[in-house]
Amino acid sequence: MISTLPRWIEFGAFVLALVAGCVNAIGLLSFEHQAVSHVSGTATLLGVQLSLWHLATSIHLVGVLLAFMVGAAISGVLLHGAKLQLGRHYDTALTIEAILLLAALLLLSADVYAGVFLASIACGLQNALATTFSGAVVRTTHLTGIFTDLGIMLGGVLRGERLDRRKAKLFSLIIVGFIAGGMVGAYLHRKLHFLALFFPALVCLLLALLYRLLLRNPSADKRKVQ
Repeated sequence: MISTLPRWIEFGAFVLALVAGCVNAIGLLSFEHQAVSHVSGTATLLGVQLSLWHLATSIHLVGVLLAFMVGAAISGVLLHGAKLQLGRHYDTALTIEAILLLAALLLLSADVYAGVFLASIACGLQNALATTFSGAVVRTTHLTGIFTDLGIMLGGVLRGERLDRRKAKLFSLIIVGFIAGGMVGAYLHRKLHFLALFFPALVCLLLALLYRLLLRNPSADKRKVQ
């Protein structure tokens, strides 16, 4: 599936991973040390809180989990089909993500904790955006699957199989992007606190603009990129 994707997908995956790493770092440092770019840790935390009968916190965590799924649902409405196709609403999805992050910024800056839900919706939307055109091979908001796939690939190489260099490169870029985003998010949080969310929102808007410019490129195949 990776081999059928256009060459510029590496750049897009890197930037999206950077955005997710940035948002997650801000979440871990701000939202009571709670991750928002993936749900595994949140689900575990929910189990812990339920075991302690902390119902108010448990309800909040359920809200975060559902918010992530709502974001994925929004992406599912905008983007259907399993192949990357120019002309689909990727720019719309990225613009919505930016708006959600800016709204989260405003709410959290006003001490309205519901802003966490908007940040979670944004991450769910982004993760589903990449999943829709990669057959669940590319994930940009968490690294568990990426490291798992790299481990499988390493095992295959040890068995004598040929290394898929493009897939390895793409996965490596996602890892580097996510970690770099964490560094940027941590730095901006120290300087700006919740205003740090402006950076990933701006990146999403710029990425949406680049996509629109790509659509206007006469050499771009507007029917399908395989």
